[in-house]
Amino acid sequence: MAERNIETLWLHLRWLGVIDSAGSLTAAAQRLGVSKAAVSQRLRELEQAAGVGLVARSTRGLRLTEAGQQLVDATRGPFEHIERGFAGVADRAAAPRGLVRVTAPVALGRQQIVPRLPAFLRAHPEVRIELELSDRLSALAQEGFDLALRHTTAAPETHVAWLLCRTEALLVATRAYLRRRGTPQQPPDLAGHDCLRYLRPGEKPVWSFEAAGRDGATGRVSVPVAGPFAANNSEALREAALGGLGIALLPDFSAGADLAAGRLQHVLPRWRPVGYFGEGLYAIRPYSPYVPRAVRVLVDHLRAELGAGFGATA
Repeated sequence: MAERNIETLWLHLRWLGVIDSAGSLTAAAQRLGVSKAAVSQRLRELEQAAGVGLVARSTRGLRLTEAGQQLVDATRGPFEHIERGFAGVADRAAAPRGLVRVTAPVALGRQQIVPRLPAFLRAHPEVRIELELSDRLSALAQEGFDLALRHTTAAPETHVAWLLCRTEALLVATRAYLRRRGTPQQPPDLAGHDCLRYLRPGEKPVWSFEAAGRDGATGRVSVPVAGPFAANNSEALREAALGGLGIALLPDFSAGADLAAGRLQHVLPRWRPVGYFGEGLYAIRPYSPYVPRAVRVLVDHLRAELGAGFGATA
């Protein structure tokens, strides 16, 4: 690289690092908020100045050449140090600010996250949120997300994770259905009922339950179930249950408001469904030594809101 050009190429070098982490020119352009043509132009200018190719393209995608990887490895640390320093200075401002990109499952996002965002955004007018609702598990760093909201039992150890609240699975049905078909008293009774289940390809339609015995021991019972409807979305199962189609197994964040309003009834309350849904809601982000203030205050807001329970928000 010509020494006289180094001063004008710092931004080019930074963009090369973004191309590496994003995995494509299109994804890098989205993360940088510029056009793909602008990224391509900067890449060409950097390759011309370096005198070697920095990116190799194939039908499988894009990867850095050995020279490109050497440049990214040499500059990654300094750029991260600059970003942390600037972010720390910016965080001295009185109010959180900036864009927070969030991904969340469809049902959780619609039912519990979106209703809690207006109050947050009114309280923090300099923060903007972009929320992608998708049941697809996103590669956070590559796709440029600051935060993922996940319903799981254990957060990945490779990421920073905050527990927002504990959750549980519930069996629910309408009062009208239970009058018509009877109320199950034990898990095996479900074999004679219409059961509305979450659809997972290749998974056997079996529900498992645990109940604490008088001596404190825990016994597990597994029951094959069948019914007229299955879906890969808890919101759809809730609507089917409200329509009287049968007994649904739902996360409490989907069923809470209808239970509180009496539209749904808790079935087998002494038995705990296990192994079907996660046991907590987590906010997850790629590991970094610095967490933007806007991200921190959003996590604190969601933890306070969700910790209050799921009965008030449909």
